[in-house]
Amino acid sequence: MRKRPLGRTGLHVSRICLGTMTFGEQNSETEAHAQLDHAIERGVDFLDTAELYPIPPKAETQGGTERFIGSWLKASGHRNRVTIATKVIGRSDSRWFRDDGGTPRLDLPNITEAVEKSLRRLGTDRIDLYQIHWPDRPTAGFGSVPTRWKTPQADPDEVPIAETLAALATLVDSGKVRAIGLSNESAWGTMRFLAESDRGTGPRVQSIQNAYNLLNRTFEPALAEVALREDVGLLAYSPLAQGYLTGKYAGGARPEGSRKALFDRLQRYEKRGTAEAVDEYVALARRFDLAPATFANAFVLAQPFVTATIIGATTLAQLDACLAAEDVIWTDEMQAAVDEVHQRRGNPAP
Repeated sequence: MRKRPLGRTGLHVSRICLGTMTFGEQNSETEAHAQLDHAIERGVDFLDTAELYPIPPKAETQGGTERFIGSWLKASGHRNRVTIATKVIGRSDSRWFRDDGGTPRLDLPNITEAVEKSLRRLGTDRIDLYQIHWPDRPTAGFGSVPTRWKTPQADPDEVPIAETLAALATLVDSGKVRAIGLSNESAWGTMRFLAESDRGTGPRVQSIQNAYNLLNRTFEPALAEVALREDVGLLAYSPLAQGYLTGKYAGGARPEGSRKALFDRLQRYEKRGTAEAVDEYVALARRFDLAPATFANAFVLAQPFVTATIIGATTLAQLDACLAAEDVIWTDEMQAAVDEVHQRRGNPAP
């Protein structure tokens, strides 16, 4: 599998990253290990997880995903074959993340507790890429790149970006973290982190993990230029729009075992206009003789500001459909066809 540079770290990672948020909820430990083994055999060497996972987040399952990865690392001996990315949550009302029952925030005590717990669950002495899952400050919408601006109400005790970056610097200096990244961040937030790094406050951010797919290309207007000029590449999550771009939910279908059937948490991709856009993109995939999941991931991989597409699956068959994107030669005709639909449909699901 082809690799791409991870920011300016000197590390190179597979351009397909295995997302793991189903491990511990929809996937058992045995199934999780089977996915990891299969992905490694296909050339994937980049894993993404979070202290939040599995999804949906619950106190009784929190951290389960990292524990499953940790048990696989111990059994397989593959720690040095993979780049591990995990995340610390931003400000949250879910107080069960922290031992003292306090509000999670992006300050030194919270970040230190989070990273120590992640290291123990993963069974490793270092995290290769440590990401802020979402900002401490309120934003205009989760993902921070809405199509319409809504001014959020500021928190009086917002943790400044400089303070968060200084806290992350202590982890890098100690060797517990190799590099840092952002997630669900805006262009302004990304540039503020970079400016603070230039001042010597802390390490440079090397990546940004935001939602990006055929239904949501809001990353492009402002963040794509940042990604390219600053070498802060996109780790694109939800390339299948939580499964909608496979076509499996067409006509209101609720396949047994799907996230829609189990949790009914897919409202981001159920907004007005999304169903019609999905139908068009699925038809495009079939026109080019590709499985819709393969086509959607191939689109993401073809964009020059993308470091990796983060795939997720609950079965090995689903995993293979995503991995097949590695072998697709994305053509100008494909891009033009996608852009034509986007011109008419826009971003219905930011």
